[in-house]
Amino acid sequence: MPRRGLILQTRTHWLLLGLALLCSLVLFLYLLECAPQTDGNAPLPGVVGENYGKEYYQALLQEQEEHYQTRATSLKRQIAQLKQELQEMSEKMRSLQERKSVGANGIGYQGNKEQTPSDLLEFLHSQIDKAEVSIGAKLPSEYGVIPFESFTLMKVFQLEMGLTRHPEEKPVRKDKRDELVEVIEAGLEVINNPDEDDEQEDEDGPLGEKMVFNENDFIEGYYRTERDKGTQYELFFKKADLMEYRHVTLFRPFGPLMKVKSEMIDITRSIINIIVPLAERTEAFVQFMQNFSESNFHNYTLVSLNEEFNRGRGLNVGARAWDKGEVLMFFCDVDIYFSAEFLNSCRLNAEPGKKVFYPVVFSLYNPAIVYASQDVPPPVEQQLVHKKDSGFWRDFGFGMTCQYRSDFLTIGGFDMEVKGWGGEDVHLYRKYLHGDLIVIRTPVPGLFHLWHEKRCADELTPEQYRMCIQSKAMNEASHSHLGMLVFREEIETHLHKQAYRTNSEAVG
Repeated sequence: MPRRGLILQTRTHWLLLGLALLCSLVLFLYLLECAPQTDGNAPLPGVVGENYGKEYYQALLQEQEEHYQTRATSLKRQIAQLKQELQEMSEKMRSLQERKSVGANGIGYQGNKEQTPSDLLEFLHSQIDKAEVSIGAKLPSEYGVIPFESFTLMKVFQLEMGLTRHPEEKPVRKDKRDELVEVIEAGLEVINNPDEDDEQEDEDGPLGEKMVFNENDFIEGYYRTERDKGTQYELFFKKADLMEYRHVTLFRPFGPLMKVKSEMIDITRSIINIIVPLAERTEAFVQFMQNFSESNFHNYTLVSLNEEFNRGRGLNVGARAWDKGEVLMFFCDVDIYFSAEFLNSCRLNAEPGKKVFYPVVFSLYNPAIVYASQDVPPPVEQQLVHKKDSGFWRDFGFGMTCQYRSDFLTIGGFDMEVKGWGGEDVHLYRKYLHGDLIVIRTPVPGLFHLWHEKRCADELTPEQYRMCIQSKAMNEASHSHLGMLVFREEIETHLHKQAYRTNSEAVG
């Protein structure tokens, strides 16, 4: 490093010397051209006795003027060229200074922890401080949040959708697979070889040996990239015979991975209040309770309201009906199918005063269209698959959310001015975005929105009615299935023509 710095310093001195010489050259040319003639032997016109007329002097003055204009133009061109060379040399010198600074700060230096310069660690930690890892950022709207994508050992659940993308990537693309494998291995290294500042205790296995985690203990992970800072990874590990989860946060500040924290999460005593607003949906409620009962849940409370249905009002009443202190709440609709694993995700990704969880639901299409080739659609449990033609990630919906009661009350709850269908969930979501809590937004495989026919009421406002119709259209079927329905007559006409042509050829 000292030898490299000496070379950079020598180059800088030579550049400064070159700049000084260029400036001197420009000044010399200027003085040379602008200085008056001092040759005493030069004859003056009209002194020798010859009779010079007015035209002669005018022509002489014009010739001298053209001469000086030509020289002035030449000097301007030379000065412009010298300015360009001066700018280029200044940029080179600035580049050398930056390279010298980079060498001094150690950015890009590869080595172990003992060899890493302190300036490099300060820079990388500053990237973590600027990223939305430990504290949420105030955002202007719902479009400002950077969503997470979730992954397991074999799959990646993608949120950014397109006509050529699938909600579930399997097999995972090689570059992404290599990245996630490296991240999981780094997480295992953190857990199995903890630092003194890690918030976890050493545990022994059933035979007294040190408990060691491996890749089979990896449950799920989330990752997202802030383009100007780095990539954040949230990893969860769990032994099959234990209820404690190990949570590791890693960050790649466009450089080596850095541990943010490592902690143990005990969810055995974490109660969830599932709050479901309901109005005239008896059949859907029966289906919901069947799913609820299969998961061995109990302790139900029914709060009746004799008033016009308002989703935000119902959720507000349900949240305030709990009078036993702090509790985790899951705002859910009656047409939602969730698994017990999702409830664990709800517990792991919400933290009072710190984080709220906004999972992205996988919305199923109309089974009558998806399974039109079958006599009857399969049971609901068999429809719960992540396929392009079976459903889509409802990234425009914010109604399903896990948050603690204290955060909900602090933020002010739902806007009671919103009437009828839609809008109240977006208002609450924006409140959290405008605050300091971290918003976890990611697709969750264990959360499904079951299809049901939508009715857009006449009393809705024009904006609400437009949103309702748009949602209704998107929930029916995929692009390919809708295309087949739209062009059904054209397809049938084509089939009739093909059949007629085939019969004609057979007869001929």
